[in-house]
Amino acid sequence: MTHNNLDDRAIELAYYILEHHTTIRATANEFKIPKSTVHHDLSVKLKYINYRLYLQVRQLLEENFSVKHIHGGESTRQKYALLKKETNKNDEYEALSV
Repeated sequence: MTHNNLDDRAIELAYYILEHHTTIRATANEFKIPKSTVHHDLSVKLKYINYRLYLQVRQLLEENFSVKHIHGGESTRQKYALLKKETNKNDEYEALSV
């Protein structure tokens, strides 16, 4: 992605994140740029380019941030449930082979 004007990139990122309701990480992956660049464009540059758009993006990012701990907790729960399931399968297999 090349831009003649870096302001255009910030606006394009803002519209993308609002349209698709994505996270900074997902947006960075889609545009193949670093997360820090996306974060800087959306939280610093956009404020001076288009303040209304900045407020909309800020609201979405705050929502994402407020549920981040829930997603992390769910991922951890799934990880340990899978490990327990695999351990039980190994125990059953060892019991059958004795």
